[in-house]
Amino acid sequence: MESIDLLVLRTARDWLQAGERVLLATVARTWGSSPRPVGSMMALRGDGRVIGSVSGGCIEDDLIHRYSTAYQGDGMPEGPPRVVRYGVSADEAHRFGLPCGGTLELILEFAPALASLAQLLPLLDAGKLVRRELDLRTGHVQLTATNAPEQFSFDGQRMLNTLGPGYRLLLIGAGVLAEYLATMALFNGFKVAVCDPRPEYIDGWNVPGADKLVGMPDDVVRAFAPDLRTGIVGLSHDPKLDDLALLEALHSPAFYIGVIGSRRNSLLRRERLIEHFGESEASLRRLRGPIGIYIGSKTPAEIAVSVMAEILATKNGVCLPSAVNVSKAKRALELDS
Repeated sequence: MESIDLLVLRTARDWLQAGERVLLATVARTWGSSPRPVGSMMALRGDGRVIGSVSGGCIEDDLIHRYSTAYQGDGMPEGPPRVVRYGVSADEAHRFGLPCGGTLELILEFAPALASLAQLLPLLDAGKLVRRELDLRTGHVQLTATNAPEQFSFDGQRMLNTLGPGYRLLLIGAGVLAEYLATMALFNGFKVAVCDPRPEYIDGWNVPGADKLVGMPDDVVRAFAPDLRTGIVGLSHDPKLDDLALLEALHSPAFYIGVIGSRRNSLLRRERLIEHFGESEASLRRLRGPIGIYIGSKTPAEIAVSVMAEILATKNGVCLPSAVNVSKAKRALELDS
């Protein structure tokens, strides 16, 4: 399953190629609580069909009424992009289903350039990171390849949005837990691969949409070329495999690096990596283990939920409270018992 941003852009391109009128809406700024983060996109076709989301649904309904023929609206105007704001008053916030105090500002691009989208999508499909800059005065879009993601920004005249490549997750160890975690990652928009050099594991492992990589984990991690949108998780329960992957991952810019295991095994792993492989407390600071958030999980499916929650929190820049840290939560339970 591809990311929602790619799906919106790809659908908008396809509609434009078919001769349809298209509006591309982007969340530019928010104040207070907001259902969708800045940079979120939706595309509206002239007949009222929508892909993507900028709110919980009510703002989409208003855009459909205003700019499509579905409800005898005014249709899509010509000209440069516009900025619209929802939720300024309490009545308007209530009308559009925004949280209390929430205000949302959107950039509306009427008839986005087909040539620009046709140039952008092959770059994203090839795993490139692309800076999309929109000049609101003219509607001109400039695309620039870049090596580092930039924060979404809008100064009232120019919108800057860094797109692609999608988030990736590399799992080490083709077991049942990897099947659940891969499935969850896929429907959260990650591109997923699993690595396991053991034929008895990898041959029978099958999650539609996930890639299977055969080879030693350190070689696979190097070839995977982890970037700032890559997560790497050791799930094999075999120190020889998990440790090899971790040693490569720790010296990459991957946003999430973790490994399954008990508190004791996690401590022993850290000691092993420091004593035998030249790592240090500083270099192991990004290594997560035990992984996941504490929800009392016991089954592979529940553990996968726990791990996926931590991965998403890290991806979204959320600092989780210490109460959900697995080690601290279990220690607190022991003290209370």
